[in-house]
This record gives sequence, structure tokens and C-alpha cells, in this order.
Amino acid sequence: MKLAIAQLNPTIGDLTGNAQQILDAAKTAANQGVRLLLTPELSLCGYPPRDLLLNPSFVAAMATQVQQLAWDLPPQIAVLLGMATPNPTAHSAGGKSLFNSIALLEQGKVQQVFHKRLLPTYDVFDEHRYFEPGLQSNAFTLDGIGIGVTICEDLWNDEEFWGKRLYQVNPIADLAHQGVDILVNLSASPYSTGKQQVREAMLRHTSQRYQQTILYTNQVGGNDDLLFDGSSVAVNQSGEVVARACAFDSDLVILTFDEERRDLLPGTITPSPASIDEEIWLALVLGVKDYSRKCRFKQAVIGLSGGIDSALVAAIATAALGKENVLGVLMPSPYSSDHSIKDAQDLVNNLGINSQIIPIGDLMQGYDQTLEPLFAGTEFGIAEENIQSRIRGNLLMAIANKFGYLLLSTGNKSEMAVGYCTLYGDMNGGLAVIADLPKTQVYSLCQWLNTVAKKEIDRNHHLSGITHHQGEIIPNNILVKPPSAELKPGQVDQDSLPSYEVLDDILHRLVHEHQSAEQIIEAGHHSTIVEKIIRLVTRAEFKRRQAPPGLKITDRAFGTGWRMPIASQRRQKVEGRRQEAGDRRY
Repeated sequence: MKLAIAQLNPTIGDLTGNAQQILDAAKTAANQGVRLLLTPELSLCGYPPRDLLLNPSFVAAMATQVQQLAWDLPPQIAVLLGMATPNPTAHSAGGKSLFNSIALLEQGKVQQVFHKRLLPTYDVFDEHRYFEPGLQSNAFTLDGIGIGVTICEDLWNDEEFWGKRLYQVNPIADLAHQGVDILVNLSASPYSTGKQQVREAMLRHTSQRYQQTILYTNQVGGNDDLLFDGSSVAVNQSGEVVARACAFDSDLVILTFDEERRDLLPGTITPSPASIDEEIWLALVLGVKDYSRKCRFKQAVIGLSGGIDSALVAAIATAALGKENVLGVLMPSPYSSDHSIKDAQDLVNNLGINSQIIPIGDLMQGYDQTLEPLFAGTEFGIAEENIQSRIRGNLLMAIANKFGYLLLSTGNKSEMAVGYCTLYGDMNGGLAVIADLPKTQVYSLCQWLNTVAKKEIDRNHHLSGITHHQGEIIPNNILVKPPSAELKPGQVDQDSLPSYEVLDDILHRLVHEHQSAEQIIEAGHHSTIVEKIIRLVTRAEFKRRQAPPGLKITDRAFGTGWRMPIASQRRQKVEGRRQEAGDRRY
């Protein structure tokens, strides 16, 4: 029997367009003799549909669309399709009104419907808000072959692999005990760095434990802040990977199940990204491309400061949208150094993007004159410094508004964590491209990018749309100069913050590992610095709440999975003073 994995990139809510993707994949697969086609979790509506599911007409439209798709499919192929279905006992027996389901389509009909059994509620997931868990083990027989159906989280509850069990039931174990021949898992598993290695280790363990072949089908693409890497994979009974789909791209993988051996035959194994930097680059380029496309933006505008963050965002945007669709705006102030202007212009030349220079000195004087009666008798400080950022933010928003561009903000995770950013200034934007990328990782990614450019490695794949100069994308001076906001003479970031190596390690321990102040200090960090960073992270919550959506690439991002209160009295070690130099409170 031939089976196929359709690794699809749905647009949330686009039932017609998503159904067409499924139909196209089914026709292609049927022409190659495929008997069963697998599609991702909620493939008809896209994942995560969130509160679209609260609209009964949306759920009804899904039912209509799936019936139409069943009629349109080639008669020789069966398709497993993800959708939401009503829970008929919700009103009489209680519970949620929907199931997260997989429909089996064949011969013009919905033959069977299977429900997801394990519903995650951690990180970005809140499936109990919408769905009732299924109670039955899910399996069917096709041409004499038993196929067990699981949906995403159903696979992630092996106590031997994780060392603990999150749920009372294990759907994989139930199906293995039923004696199915093939296990399929239809997923929409968001990307985070290194996650594919964990997935494949888990699949290898599960297949070896139960002597089961497993086909894992994952969604690909960007949906708001979430990125899906695809990387669908199949393992045989011995736990060997026999097929792998592309990372960060749509794909159709065809496999053969040997009915005599009751196992999968070797197929095509697409190599995974060679490094974390390559992974992140591909993820962020896809994120910008899909956010722009799905929100109907064709062009982007970026403020170029001559710094490393805006340089990286410009490179990502160029690869995602093409150099002709990116505008870089240089807005020098009297405090801008000559090398910053030159560095930004060198970047523009390297990327081949459009650019515009708008000096802001006169605008700054206008603000000073307007505010002088109110500010008279006070010292020049953070409020005056931040006016520069807000002028730039206004100019960028005006350009975006006038020409229908998507404004990409350029702040990194280190800055977002401690509030080293300005509300209604550099935080302006429709998408925060590197908001989940620590500053040290920004440097690493830029260095990797230049290495790829010099070696011309698979240029069409990595550097599509970029015209680089003599093997350099990010100008070297941007990589070696001390980072600075340049809001006052001679300013550098380390006037207010510890080195980024120190800061990022503290933030990783605090944000990702949930370590206490005492644990971070015991790891070798100075108590005064630790206490200050914890205080800044807590106080910056109100800024993060007003930030544009940021592309999620780690397991702990400042986005939909981060649910901290703004008005909080939680403090570790010391109570912060009302304000101190470097807090950049607004």
C-alpha cells in the first residue's frame, strides 16, 4: 500500500483555499498510486483557529466544505483531514461544544470521524477552551490494514520517554494493544529551536517500545506569532527514520507499506537544517513571508539605525519579500555617529534594497521648543532621549500608513525582557521579527549569514532575494562596534546593562528555567546585577503587553504563551526603587 504525507501551509479560516490545497495534494498523490493521504491537525481550518471556533457559522461552514471536498476527491484515494466537529452531547451531558477531529473521506463520503483524546493547556495551547476530549481509541481498517489514528498531543504522553505522565491515558499504548499495523499522528506542532531532534527521539522510542510503524504529519508555515516547521517524518518498527519532509516548506512525501513484512520501506529523507542558526534563519524568513502574505502585505518598511538588530531584520525581510519590496529608512539625529549612517548605507548596498534618508534634527528642535515651558527647570533625561525614538516611530508609521507597507520592528528578546525599548517609538510595528532572539543569538545568526554568503552554500534556499556584496551581507563594522541606541552623546548599551553574554545567561535562567535569584547568583552572577535584571523584567511587563506580535522560536517567548500580570507586587530579593538610571521606563 502506498501512503502519502501532505505537509500543508494553511491560512487560518480560509476553508476554501485550504480545501483546495488538500484536493491538489490528493490528486497528485492519487496519480502516483497512493491509497491513503494524511494531512495535518485541523488542516481544513488551519491551526490554531482560536476564537473563530466560538462562531457556530464557522463550524457549520467547515461541515459543508468537508462534504464538498469528499465529493471532489479522486475515488481511488482515502484522505484523513483535520477539522472541528460538534459535540452532540454538550448540552445534555455538559462539556465543550466541539471536538478536535480527524475525518476519514472516501468514495464521496465522510466515512468515520475520530476525536483528539489529549488536549494541551500549556504554553501557547488552550484547547480545553474549545474542545471536549475524545474518549474512544481511534482506528479503522483500509484494504485489510489496521490504521490507528492519533492527533498531535496524543503522541506526547509516554512516561518511559519523558519520565512522567501528563495524562491518565496513553492513546499510543491503547492502539498498540489493539494490534494496528500503522500508527499515524496528524499534528500542528509549533516550532522551537531543537524541537525536531526531540520529536524524532520520541518517535524512535515509541516505535521501538511498541514495534509500530509511525507516520507523523506536521503543519508548516507561519500563523501570527507561531511558526510551524513541518519536518514530517516516518519511522519503521525498528525506530529508523525512513522518510523526512522538508523543513519550513510545503511537501508531499510518498511511502510504501510492505504488507508481507508489515513495515515501511525506505523513502526519501530530506536533510534537516545543519545548525541552530540555519534553523532560526529559515524559521524567521518563513514567518515574515507568511505573516505578510496572509495579512495581504506585499512590501515592508524598516528603520535602519546602523545597528545589528535592524541589519538582521532587513536581511530577513529581503529574503522573505525580495529586495524590491523592502524600504530601509535612515533617520539620523545630531547624536548619530558618522559610522552608523555609513554602516546603514553599506547594508542597503549589500542587500540591494530601496532606502530613504530623513534627518530628524529639526523635528527634535520643534519638540524641545514645544515642551520647553512645561519642562523648564528640569534636567535632560530619559524623556528627552525617548522623543528621538518616538519621532522615528511616527515617521515610520506615516510611511507604512501612506503606502500600505508592513512596518517591521527590530527589537530583540534581551531588550524586550528588560524594557530597553521605547513605547510608541522603536516598539512601533506590525510584526516584531526578532523579539524572541536574544542579543547574543542575533550576533551568531549574522555571523552565520555572512559565512553562508562567502561560501555561496545553497544560495537559492537561504539567500533568496538577497544581492550581497563580495560575500558580505552584514557589514563587518556592524558586527564589531559596541551596540548603542545613540540617544545621547557617546552612549552605549553597556552604560545601562551588563554585557549581553551576562544578561542573556541571566535571562535564560530566569525566563526559560524559572530559576530563583538565589539560584542565578549561585551560578556565578553578581547579586546586584541579578536583582536589577529581575526588577527590570518585572517592570517591563506593561511594555511587552503593548508590543506587536513577535515570531516565536523558543520554548518560552513573550507572546501568547507568556501570561504574566502587569499590576504585580512579586519581587525577588529586593524591592526596586521607583526609577534608576538605565531603566528606560517608557
